[in-house]
This record gives sequence, structure tokens and C-alpha cells, in this order.
Amino acid sequence: QVPLVESGGGLVQAGDSLRLSCVASGRIFGSDSMAWFRQAPGKERELIGIINWDDSGNYYPDSMKGRFIISRDPAKNAIYLQIDTLKPEDTAIYNCAKSPRPVGGSSDWARSKASYDSWGQGIQVTVSS
Repeated sequence: QVPLVESGGGLVQAGDSLRLSCVASGRIFGSDSMAWFRQAPGKERELIGIINWDDSGNYYPDSMKGRFIISRDPAKNAIYLQIDTLKPEDTAIYNCAKSPRPVGGSSDWARSKASYDSWGQGIQVTVSS
């Protein structure tokens, strides 16, 4: 397991953009992948997207394509989640997670919490209208 710490959340206005950060304090291997999840009040945790640490691929569920972009900076041992045109329904706790396998081909496994060996503590994003 690798400790992960998210930052950049808070209270924002609808229509704004926001960038969340997730910094790992241990080694991330080229075969690993990093993901962002979110869990809104009363709803199940959902995958926002996942990126291979070596930048060889990524995956976003159809429902997340368009406003969410994940990037990574190996020099800072970090990944980022850019969220554009925030909506009140984006209000949730956002978590980053690390998987010991890369994404590619079938990506169904990426939706399962069991596919990840490290999780951040989560950070609250609240979008006001």
C-alpha cells in the first residue's frame, strides 16, 4: 500500500472549475494505475476515471466523459482531477486510489473497489447553485 493524500476540495460555485490533487508518498510503479472515484450522499461510490502511471492508457465511463480529465505528474508523484463546469450534483467526497494493474482492453475491473490496494482519505467537494 502507498499512502495517498488528496487536496484542493472545498465549496465552489456552479459553473466553476476545480482541480483536485492526489499525492503519493511511496513509489508508484509503471505497471500501476491511478483512479479517481466519488461518492455523493446516499449514492454508491462511482468511478470517474483511471490513468496508467506510464501514461499508456486511460479509461472514463461514458457518464464521466467530457467534464472530467485526469492527468499525472510523475516528478511530483501526483495525479490530478480537473472538473469543468461544476454542477450541484457533483457534490461528493472524492477519493484517489492506486491499482497494481494497468488499464487497457476491458476496463470493467476498474469500477470495483477490490481492484485497488491504496486509497486516499477522501476530500469533500460541495457545489452551490
